Amino acid sequence: MRLVLFQPDIAQNTGTMMRLCACVDLGIDIIEPCGFIFNDKAMRRAGMDYLDMVEYRRHNSWEDFLAFRDEHKDEYGRIVLMTTKASIPYTDFEFKKNDIILMGRESAGVPEDVHKIADARIIIPMNEKARSINVAVSATMVVGEALRQCDLFPKG
Repeated sequence: MRLVLFQPDIAQNTGTMMRLCACVDLGIDIIEPCGFIFNDKAMRRAGMDYLDMVEYRRHNSWEDFLAFRDEHKDEYGRIVLMTTKASIPYTDFEFKKNDIILMGRESAGVPEDVHKIADARIIIPMNEKARSINVAVSATMVVGEALRQCDLFPKG
C-alpha cells in the first residue's frame, strides 16, 4: 500500500503526510510539479526529523508515475482516489494490500483524466455545508482505515 500525492500545493501538508507515512511504515509518492520548492530544507521543516524514516519517491509527472506503476505492479495496485466527487464512503470500501491511495491537490483536486484512470473513488462523509477536510487530515483518516482493514499497522 502507498500514499500518493498529486501535485501537492502546501509544503506543511506534504510534510505532515510524509510524517504519517514514516510513523506507520507506509511508502509515499509525490507527483510533481509541487506548488512549493521541494527540497530537504523545506521538507525537514514541515516533516520534522521524520524525513529519514519515510520511504518516498518523486515522479516528474503523472505520466512518469503511471509508467513507474506499470513497472512495479506487485507494489502498485489499484488507484483509489480520494475525492469529494465520489459516492462510496471510505468506510464502506474494501481496501487491498497493494492499493494506491491518491490524494489530489489542495487547491484543485485532480484533473478529469486522472479521475477517469482511477480504479475507485471514495469520499469521507461530512457535513453538507462543508467544502472539504484538510488533505493531511483526510489522508490520516483513510490510511488508518486501509491499514486496519489490511492488518498493515506496524507490530512494534
